[in-house]
Amino acid sequence: MIDKLEYLLALARERHFGRAAEVCGVTQPTLSAGIKQLESQLGVLLVQRGSRFIGFTPEGERGLEWARRIVGDTRAMRQEISALTHGLTGQLRIAAIPTALGMVAQLTTPFRARHPDVRFTIFSRTSVEILDLIENLEVDAGITYLDNEPLGKLNTIPLYREQYRLITSIGSPLGDRETVTWAEVANVPLCLLTPDMQNRRIIDQLLKSAGGNPQPMLESNSMIVLFTHVRTGKWASVMPEKLADVLGLRDTVRAIPILEPEAIHTIGLVVPDRDPMTPLNAALVDEARRLAQTLDS
Repeated sequence: MIDKLEYLLALARERHFGRAAEVCGVTQPTLSAGIKQLESQLGVLLVQRGSRFIGFTPEGERGLEWARRIVGDTRAMRQEISALTHGLTGQLRIAAIPTALGMVAQLTTPFRARHPDVRFTIFSRTSVEILDLIENLEVDAGITYLDNEPLGKLNTIPLYREQYRLITSIGSPLGDRETVTWAEVANVPLCLLTPDMQNRRIIDQLLKSAGGNPQPMLESNSMIVLFTHVRTGKWASVMPEKLADVLGLRDTVRAIPILEPEAIHTIGLVVPDRDPMTPLNAALVDEARRLAQTLDS
């Protein structure tokens, strides 16, 4: 039955029979037959069908919740039994918001030193996408905001506090200041993340509360794009302090604290609320707690 539940989860992610079959490594008829067999075993219709995938029935939506739980527990069991025999091995899939990507190496590097047989895949995603990926078992963990928008039922490990800086050239109108206010930043032409990013929503709210009307001159979903523009000395942006430190500033570019009010948000690791936790996630949580102590010191 586990393989059929995997088919169901793939269909929920892809919303297309052909793509779901490709993800599962089977033909489309095999996937369709497997889901029909699952429906026969359960005695209910799970999927609304036409010439193509339409959606899930109410019973199918409920079945998806059980499928995520059963498949997640099955993967955890296999991982734990394998760890008892071979030590910690496998792949950790982590999705991180763009502003936290620069910090991921501080988590993965010491983890790999302790567990050299574990491989990593790192994705850059929005905070909303991270929650969906975790729910659908597409990633093992996420790094995102913990205190700004609802997270749902997840285990959270705070890592550090995100504080904001105006990143601008020394020769700009505010470039010689020791601190600036959000009201002053609201009058500066900025390059910012796209509106689907939680960081952008936070900054927009702060600028609006200061009387501004956020209309950036450039938008991107990549912090690298924003940072390379800022480093030319011709652009300004608002970035987290730690990200600016990690990426490095040229002599002509400064990171100026933004006050009045001083906005602080907590970034942390999120993992599924499962007991027992998978061995990989348990080790990742331990590493995150060690990193948090380092960052706070």
